[in-house]
Amino acid sequence: MAVYDDRVAAFRRLHSSGCFVMPNPWDVGSAKVLEQMGFKALATTSAGFAWTLGRADNHVTLDEVLEHLRLVANAVSVPVNADFEGGFAVDPEQVNANVKLAVATGIAGLSIEDSSGDGLDPLYGFELAVERVRAARRAIDESGTGVVLTGRSEGFVVGRPDIEETIQRLRAYAEAGADCLYAPRINTVEQVSSIIAAVSPKPVNLLINAPFVTASEAASLGVRRISVGGTLARTAWDGFLEAANEIAEEGTFSRFQQLPNVDGLFRPQ
Repeated sequence: MAVYDDRVAAFRRLHSSGCFVMPNPWDVGSAKVLEQMGFKALATTSAGFAWTLGRADNHVTLDEVLEHLRLVANAVSVPVNADFEGGFAVDPEQVNANVKLAVATGIAGLSIEDSSGDGLDPLYGFELAVERVRAARRAIDESGTGVVLTGRSEGFVVGRPDIEETIQRLRAYAEAGADCLYAPRINTVEQVSSIIAAVSPKPVNLLINAPFVTASEAASLGVRRISVGGTLARTAWDGFLEAANEIAEEGTFSRFQQLPNVDGLFRPQ
């Protein structure tokens, strides 16, 4: 428990000043390697994890995610932030119960998003969305863990790219107890700056899943935390698919050269 407490404290310190990159491993092996590279915190990815099970994003169960969080958090010594999707419930009280289960896995942070999964009405209603964040905050407070809560608004992901609505929701999530705010898929400097100005002094997480900005440029805008979502996992899948397709279609193996010594990454030092 002492290590867990230290990691929560370290994660909170990372949010207090400066800007840090928090890449997203999809399994224990990728988590261990990212830690070796010197990253100060990591975050799970719902999509990357789902793909390891042969499923699309958002098609995993609560129990599967809880076990995944335990495995990743126990495999590394740095703080781990959980992509906890929508809390695996609609009702705020069930979100509360599920967050309590999540914070017991050893994570240092988690996010709750407002995507409903309904194509016709893709975001939870404003009041319900706020109450869900408030329920997550209460769960963390009742747990005594101090886990960092991130409030996510998914409008730019689900086809409602309204920056004013996004800002309204993020402000409300901050007031409901979110420690950090996050609007994935915003992709212009103007949008980033608008959100930071609106929720300051609360820290903002920026998803970079395309080369529209560098880490140093994001830091200069006031971004406190950078994540990459499932994009590292997608780059791994890209290499795998290119090589496998060449074998299937051409019967050649040109990509089997100058490959990394992966085994060496996991040998005892």
